[in-house]
Order: sequence, then C-alpha cells, then structure tokens
Amino acid sequence: MTLCGNDVIGATPVKVKWNVVRGDTATLRIDFLENDESTPIDISEWDMQATAYDLKTELLFDLEITTNNGWIVVTADSSTTESWGVGSRYRVNELNFDVQVTLADGSVWTPTVGVISVIADITGGSL
Repeated sequence: MTLCGNDVIGATPVKVKWNVVRGDTATLRIDFLENDESTPIDISEWDMQATAYDLKTELLFDLEITTNNGWIVVTADSSTTESWGVGSRYRVNELNFDVQVTLADGSVWTPTVGVISVIADITGGSL
C-alpha cells in the first residue's frame, strides 16, 4: 500500500483488509511517498504505533512496526495471531486495526485503518 504526498497527512485514512492465517506471522508494508509517487517521505522523526482490537474478547494487541526509508512494515507475530479465533471454518475472526503516527510537530495522524480477517490454520494450527 502506498500513501502519497504531504497533503495526505490528516486526510481520510486508507482502509485495508489484511488477511492473516491464525498462528502465522503476517506483515503489511506501507509506503509513504511524495506526490511524484517515487520519492520517499522522510519519516525518520515520526513516532508510530499499530494496534489490533478483537471485538469478541475486547482485547488490544500491539503490533510491531519496523521503520525504513519512507516505508514501514507492520508485523503480527505468530505468538499473537495464534489466539485470534477458534474453530475450523474459513474465517475464524475479524479484528479492527490502525496505524497511528505522531508527527515531529506533535500532531497525531492515522494513515491506515482496517480489518484483519483471520483464516483458520487447519494443517498445523490449533482448532
């Protein structure tokens, strides 16, 4: 997913559906680019966090963020996703998630919101 230009900051967040297999480690890459869609935005002074919320259990899960040159990777570790749902039907749970950024000037921006659709792991996972 790519977010372009400084005029996007503070605008409507990009909505994402992220499919995750229960018990697997899953990653989501988000690029922050200038309006030319190729020059990375300097995000080195941004403080970021990502959180998932399970509506069924009302639990919050912190997701790991790795910052790179103009892009981030959001990671849901297997030790976290193994508790996301039960049973063997195709979709075993849905969690809301977002990425929140605190900019260098102290303002807060949510560039990405979405749903994590959790798919059952039949072969090696717990049912």
